[in-house]
Amino acid sequence: MRKTVVIDVVGLSSSLIGEHTPFLAAYAKQHHKGAIAPMLPAVTTAVQSTYVTGQWPSEHGIVGNGWYDREDCEIKFWKQSNKLVQAEKIWERAKKLDPAFTCAKMFWWYNMYSSADFSVTPRPQYLSDGRKMPDCYAHPAQLRDRLQQELGQFPLFQFWGPGANIRSTQWIADASILTDKWHDPSLTLIYLPHLDYCLQKYGHDYTKIAPELRAVDKVVQQLVEHYQQKNSEIIILSEYGITNVSRPVHLNRIFREAGLIAVREERGLELLDAGASKAFVVADHQVAHVYVNDDHSYKKVRELVEKVPGVQLVLDRDGKRAHNIHHERSGDIVLVADADSWFTYYYWLDDAKAPDFARIVDIHRKPGYDPVEMFLNPADPFVKLKVIGKVLKKKLGFRYLMDVIPLDATLIRGSHGRLAGDVKDHPVLISTQPVSERLLATEVYDLIWKAMEI
Repeated sequence: MRKTVVIDVVGLSSSLIGEHTPFLAAYAKQHHKGAIAPMLPAVTTAVQSTYVTGQWPSEHGIVGNGWYDREDCEIKFWKQSNKLVQAEKIWERAKKLDPAFTCAKMFWWYNMYSSADFSVTPRPQYLSDGRKMPDCYAHPAQLRDRLQQELGQFPLFQFWGPGANIRSTQWIADASILTDKWHDPSLTLIYLPHLDYCLQKYGHDYTKIAPELRAVDKVVQQLVEHYQQKNSEIIILSEYGITNVSRPVHLNRIFREAGLIAVREERGLELLDAGASKAFVVADHQVAHVYVNDDHSYKKVRELVEKVPGVQLVLDRDGKRAHNIHHERSGDIVLVADADSWFTYYYWLDDAKAPDFARIVDIHRKPGYDPVEMFLNPADPFVKLKVIGKVLKKKLGFRYLMDVIPLDATLIRGSHGRLAGDVKDHPVLISTQPVSERLLATEVYDLIWKAMEI
């Protein structure tokens, strides 16, 4: 058995490796580099699940970062139980062959109640007075306390939201090294999310992202040098490449205007009522699941989405099967955006009636992914003063609502999820072992298994 580490540098593609990533550029030349063919959907939870199971979403069931639960009649995003992944994981197979094998999952998704030996993942404290406090979840439980004693509290508000920066990625790297020193796991999976933020905000605008590339490059160097000292097999990869976009597509608004969506009005604000809707959309970057509750409306829905500008693929039952996403959790129709477009979750027609959670960072209540959470409202000249005032309220123990997120989807300049065309924009893979120039996502599992040599 060989000690192995997989470093997931989210959003990294060959097009980004160069003058702004001197370590990665040199390391790639010295080792073996390939590209991973984008899978559908090319989003975090689905791709990670494919890497660790060697199965497609049609088998492991992770059809996106969220989906509609047809029994609860609720849209659920960013759930964390590892039991949602309906296939054997690579560390479970390894443990059967070698009982001494151990695995550390450092912020890879579905990291709660996992069969991995060591795991750490974001998990805020939700207080009864409505406040959200930064924290993380770990197994064993004492690992959380030990890491935070050494590194300080996990910087949740730098992990996601307008304050997202390199600090959270650095914390994850430091925590991974400490966990390795304390427990020496056979396999370590490390998630470095920083590029995901800046690339979605700014696309490939190097005047904005060059400092972020250099920052990530230094973190990767720190990790690689540590694991080289431990004689580890090292795999650096990403889940997807992020490409430039300029057009948000508001599918749920189109459905609403067509009389397909039901809303409830509470305190003058509108809430999407998925269970009462004839059809609605769960938007996830450049992929959208269309759920049709009313069978009589299916033809109308199909004809409607085929005419929407920005929609490139409309996958019915046969189309989903062709792209290995034919699982019961998938929508009745799956949509894929064209290269310049991405899908919002917005369903209201008047911003004055948008739900209160639309203007805050709230990844669980929003019925779709919202990248605009990474911005403070640029239309409000006093927004930073408002943030300071709300933070003071929080520190004093008062209730507060951090309603500083804009409703302007045109701010987003980068996205992912579709089957990106140019190989330079595909997710990258760099390994100490020989690799093919082009791999399928399911073949990453085989590469990791071969590296471990169990």
